[in-house]
Amino acid sequence: MAEVVLKRINKYLSEVGHCSRREADKLIDAGRVTINGVVPEMGTKITPTDVVAVDGEIIKNTKESFVYLAFNKPVGIVCTTDTTVEKDNIIDFINYPKRIFPIGRLDKPSEGLILLTDDGDIVNKILRASNNHEKEYIVTVDKPISQTFIERMAGGIYLEDLGKRTKKCKVEKLGTYTFKIILTQGLNRQIRRMSEYLNYEVQTLKRVRIMNINLDMPVGQYRELTKEEFIDLNELISKSTKEYKPSINKRNQ
Repeated sequence: MAEVVLKRINKYLSEVGHCSRREADKLIDAGRVTINGVVPEMGTKITPTDVVAVDGEIIKNTKESFVYLAFNKPVGIVCTTDTTVEKDNIIDFINYPKRIFPIGRLDKPSEGLILLTDDGDIVNKILRASNNHEKEYIVTVDKPISQTFIERMAGGIYLEDLGKRTKKCKVEKLGTYTFKIILTQGLNRQIRRMSEYLNYEVQTLKRVRIMNINLDMPVGQYRELTKEEFIDLNELISKSTKEYKPSINKRNQ
């Protein structure tokens, strides 16, 4: 007899493209998920024959192929899939015909590149801090940038409220008030906190690159990843055990 494969409920919801694992944990904790009509405990595992529902809607993996989007997020839009809590959310703004979710976050007052997908597997591989995936930002601050500021930002700063020291990173002065920074970390409001520590206030913050994906569309628009971008992306997350081919037709909205 073949062995029955058990899978954690949060992983299942992620893999079928309903939401990320983190969002799935929130749904489970809120009692919005059921397995065969019963609200499960966190960490419950399911079999292929179990019926999973969210808010009474049965969740099935019916997609033919995964979606991978690059989106230029405007200031004021929140990177959440919970459309009932935040009216200015990224899901309603894009209004994509399939259920998708953002890979990571970009603060509400920030703008720029964020990736969205319905492929739960790729999310964790991109976000895993140990993989040191680069993210590049262009930042303006409220007063002239000194060489000391550049050196201290690059060397790492201990953020007391988070209890963590930032990793060394690449920082380059672009103008009197503007600099470029490349991070391999994703701490909450990291660039703003680092700047504040050095008595600078961020005025604008734009993410212009995630790994091999560059920001090249107008604010508020998205496109699908090209075949070449996706191939390169999979090379960068080479620990991946699966590779999926995205549709390469570009789309804007």
